[in-house]
Amino acid sequence: MGLHIAAAAAGGYATTVELDPRQRTRHGRGVDFRIVGDLRDLEPIAKGAGIRDRERLNKSYGTGRWRKLKGFAIVRLENGALRNVEFHWYEAHGIGRREMRIKRYL
Repeated sequence: MGLHIAAAAAGGYATTVELDPRQRTRHGRGVDFRIVGDLRDLEPIAKGAGIRDRERLNKSYGTGRWRKLKGFAIVRLENGALRNVEFHWYEAHGIGRREMRIKRYL
């Protein structure tokens, strides 16, 4: 069963994306948190040729128009603690969000 994330887009409407909790990051760690509430302050970090891992992403998930994004949310960690965090992830149209990870705790 997947993990649902509702994210407010720039246009003010909400989108729902499903993440598979078994999804692995490139460092081999599984998703060990659950997002509570909405992703906010979504901002692109890089797109197209500006993404260093573009070849690997195309091989692993399929060819797409990859973007690297960041956003903020409150998460519940495995130990039950609620934390405000900054996320980074890759995203491509038709492929979805991949390799979502906590970049730092705020």
